[in-house]
Amino acid sequence: MNKEAKTSVSINDFARIRWSPRAYSDIPVERGKLIALFEAARWSASGGNEQPWRFMLGIRPDETWHKIFSTLDDGNKVWNEVVPVLVLTCGKKVYSSDGSPSSYFQYDVGQSAAHLSLEAMHQGLHVHQMAGFSKEKASGLFEIPSEFMPLTVIAIGYLGNPEILDPRLKARESQERTRKNLSDLVFKDLFGKSSDLFNI
Repeated sequence: MNKEAKTSVSINDFARIRWSPRAYSDIPVERGKLIALFEAARWSASGGNEQPWRFMLGIRPDETWHKIFSTLDDGNKVWNEVVPVLVLTCGKKVYSSDGSPSSYFQYDVGQSAAHLSLEAMHQGLHVHQMAGFSKEKASGLFEIPSEFMPLTVIAIGYLGNPEILDPRLKARESQERTRKNLSDLVFKDLFGKSSDLFNI
């Protein structure tokens, strides 16, 4: 399935072809490729080099995979049954240096997940990041310390056949990818006033 972004200018291939499928193959992900994903995540930028990201790695059919799967909303469970790898992302809510609250830990964990996502494309894999899960259940199942917050679940694997999906999800799988115009996102002088960088 071709889901390449129709970009306004040329960008790097991995950013252009990255998308979030729901149809996955049950083919296991090689150990070396998984290590590469987390190595890319490890080298993401973070405020004060705090590196607040932590990952619970579930490889189907191990217990961690089943625990992460059990936290998913029903709408996500239906297409994750064959996904070979599920990852729970967590962020440290306080600074290691003095224990004060961190205002940026979620931003930093998001950057780390983005690095992981692009490395996944480089490795021939796809990821789908999900907010639809129970943070409370995840915290209990994994005995996550109070200074950490569960943030997202990430499905990782090889692209599968969309015919396995129910009709509603199958239709979404084939929809063209869209984004807002750059002029709606990048401003100058006042918030909401488009930058003249994009004037033609």
